[in-house]
Amino acid sequence: MNIFRLTGDLSHLAAIIILLLKIWKTRSCAGISGKSQILFALVFTTRYLDLLTSFISLYNTSMKVIYIGCSYATVYLIYMKFRATYDGNHDSFRVEFLVVPVGGLAVLINHDFSPLEILWTFSIYLESVAILPQLFMISKTGEAETITTHYLFCLGLYRALYLFNWIWRYYFEGFFDMIAIVAGVVQTVLYCDFFYLYVTKVLKGKKLSLPA
Repeated sequence: MNIFRLTGDLSHLAAIIILLLKIWKTRSCAGISGKSQILFALVFTTRYLDLLTSFISLYNTSMKVIYIGCSYATVYLIYMKFRATYDGNHDSFRVEFLVVPVGGLAVLINHDFSPLEILWTFSIYLESVAILPQLFMISKTGEAETITTHYLFCLGLYRALYLFNWIWRYYFEGFFDMIAIVAGVVQTVLYCDFFYLYVTKVLKGKKLSLPA
């Protein structure tokens, strides 16, 4: 454990809590991509199957359970409890164009050709692009609520901090995971345009919008 991983985890947790509170307090999931949330639920489910086979630490297990539980709670709120407020017309990204190629890539490029390892690799690849339906939705609607942008900022910050975590681990632990690093770089790059708009607009009290 190092400061970058810890703050990255806390940023990730903050993003999830912000999203859940936003939906619950407003009683609405308007502006939230249900498809991105389904992808994140799939990411956590396939990544943390080791909960059934190994124990690393109480912190590790607790965070995994929280991530899985919160992801499915979010999906439930969007598609069940507050379904009437869900904007399916704008949440139209074809997720099969992400899941199928990522699945194929996980089978071809992994650390070990075993079911758990392939599913873990699949989760790493999928997480790097899981936010695309949300960004696509913002692009179609032309704007995003401020609270939604805070959620996205924390999510992007988590990924950026994890890149520093990999650098720290390489220099101080000799640990190097090419799959996780490349996927992390891809995911961070996807957030770059959003980060710029967040700093230049949201932090100045303006609404965020993405180029259509």
